[in-house]
Amino acid sequence: MVAQIDYTPTKDKIAKVTHLPVTRSKGTMQVFTAPQRSFYADSIVQALHVAVQGKQVLVVQFFQGGINQGVDRPRRLAQNLVWLRCDLDRNIDSQSPSLSEAETQAILDLWAHTRDSIDSGSYSLFVLDELNLAVQLGLIPESEVLETLQRRPDYVDIVLTGADIPPSFSDAADQVTHRRS
Repeated sequence: MVAQIDYTPTKDKIAKVTHLPVTRSKGTMQVFTAPQRSFYADSIVQALHVAVQGKQVLVVQFFQGGINQGVDRPRRLAQNLVWLRCDLDRNIDSQSPSLSEAETQAILDLWAHTRDSIDSGSYSLFVLDELNLAVQLGLIPESEVLETLQRRPDYVDIVLTGADIPPSFSDAADQVTHRRS
């Protein structure tokens, strides 16, 4: 049973409503790093958590390939979570032989798409896996990455994952997590 109360406010009983200004919190930048290459479950959990809240998430793996992906063929893991891998026939690491011209171009295309997506603010969270390796291999200037991350819209969160994250990325981060193994 539900009780209902008939309430008709009179002029003297109407409370004055004060609206407090709503401030949007600034997005954060997090770094997850370890001595070895691995993808961090913490970042995926965070991505899924944000996607379930109805916000758009983009996960980008710069050096994982082999599943016929690329900018034109993203995978949607959940309603709000888009997963992109580089358009490569193989996984690439710092020990790999030199990159072919097509592989280099695929990585640069993925970076251009990611950079444009960050600038547009079309996602609330970006998980960028091994972007640091593109910097270490000389494909993308470190200053360009930092500038892109710093000029992102205020509400955009960034998660960087990878081994041997450059000190400048860690210095710019709000939180750095170093895994031991």
